[in-house]
Amino acid sequence: MQKVISGDGTPIAYERTGNGPALVLVAGAFGHRQFPALLEFAEAQSPYFTVYNYDRRGRGDSGDTPPYAVEREIEDLQAVIDATGGNACVWGQNSGAVLALRAAAAGVPMRKLALHEPPLPAERPEFTARLTELIAADKRADAVKYFLTTGMGVPAFAVRMMRMMPPVWQHLTGIAHTLPYDAKVLGAAEWASAKLPILVMDGEKSDPGLRKAAADLTAVLPDARRRTLEGQDHNVSMSVMAPVVREFFLD
Repeated sequence: MQKVISGDGTPIAYERTGNGPALVLVAGAFGHRQFPALLEFAEAQSPYFTVYNYDRRGRGDSGDTPPYAVEREIEDLQAVIDATGGNACVWGQNSGAVLALRAAAAGVPMRKLALHEPPLPAERPEFTARLTELIAADKRADAVKYFLTTGMGVPAFAVRMMRMMPPVWQHLTGIAHTLPYDAKVLGAAEWASAKLPILVMDGEKSDPGLRKAAADLTAVLPDARRRTLEGQDHNVSMSVMAPVVREFFLD
């Protein structure tokens, strides 16, 4: 594990593996650098890239300097990209995809950007406010349930099943304090200012709202292509996505 210091002094932890051009991974909600899916994706790309897999602020071994602002998370990503030498490809998933896109639109330099199912449109203020209230009251389980059901459309019975799997539920509640951060990341931005080559991916079997978001985003970006992953839904197989991303970055 290594660390960089972000603009506000927050330490940001990352792992560096592999050889080749730099590739930075940006996790979505509940994700961190030790998350099994991220480790699988990093391993798949390590023979081709030097992979930088980092903990977003408030997660894993990274710090969390209050007050939170999306601009600070953009600075965190900038600090990780600077650690690569400043010329990295970036892959982001879900809210991490939106964070990476916001960073690109804000002028953070990237070679190329690959996004998996960014959950656009914009942040819902009432949703963010309710999440913030639940976390402030230390109602982590309620916050997780609210985020999953109201924010992601996960059926209530599926949440009940998660609660019956202690390792899964402990992970979700343990990282729940970052859920308001993810909600704030989803705020609107001027996407057309992100002029680098961008790949927008969605799953053939994903929620229609996510598929529409992928299509709408591709239409407004100056240099974007869309790729629908056959047979995949929101819980995408990393073994399916990895070669698609690799082909795009190495093209």
